[in-house]
Amino acid sequence: MLCPINFLMKALYKSLETVFEKFSLIATRVLGNSITFILALTLVITYFSDEKVYNRPRFLILMDIIFATTFLSIFIIQKSVNRFSAALHLKMNELVASHDTASNRIINIEDKTEEEIRDLAKHYSTIAEKAKNSETMQSSHSIEHVIGEAKKREEEKS
Repeated sequence: MLCPINFLMKALYKSLETVFEKFSLIATRVLGNSITFILALTLVITYFSDEKVYNRPRFLILMDIIFATTFLSIFIIQKSVNRFSAALHLKMNELVASHDTASNRIINIEDKTEEEIRDLAKHYSTIAEKAKNSETMQSSHSIEHVIGEAKKREEEKS
């Protein structure tokens, strides 16, 4: 009876993880969009154009100004992070694509799921261990070779 529940929990976790990944991707794109910033700025201007705002105590007005500045900064920072991240990904993709012995699995890795990234990270940890245990520092290990070995081990177990 424990196995079906365990399987159900893993399936539920995986589906929730997928939904959250999609949500976070959409949220970062929306928050980093120029139109979203313009809408937020319009909202802040509309708020401060109301005369009721200025009839409140000065410390509350000051708190509103600080809050509005922080609120607008979120959109500016997210736009900057999105731009920097996209540029970094393009540079890394170019480096990977231009290197003959590099694995093309890494190109556009930012589009992979978190589980796929964790699996690749495990394979790279294996490469790091092989390099550490290698007699020469000049030896090169391929991710394709490590993945192939892992698949062979799984087939042997089956």
